[in-house]
Amino acid sequence: MSFTSGLAIYVIIWWLILFMVLPFGARAKIDSENIEEGQDAGAPAKPMMLKKVLITTVISLVVFAAFYFAFDYGLINFRQPVQEG
Repeated sequence: MSFTSGLAIYVIIWWLILFMVLPFGARAKIDSENIEEGQDAGAPAKPMMLKKVLITTVISLVVFAAFYFAFDYGLINFRQPVQEG
């Protein structure tokens, strides 16, 4: 696997994991008592984005490492076998 292929796969995995992690711990502003005028009531009160980005990065590294080793050992193959005859 080339560097660019690995990077592309890692970025795809990272974004998928990010969208899975985003809802964890999210409380809407409507549940808190200090909603200011003009703010969306459905917006998260405390988004905690840095924490979620760090968690996403760690989980993505583990998932990508599993994918890389499975690919490297031939458990996953994206090439069609050549059929003779």
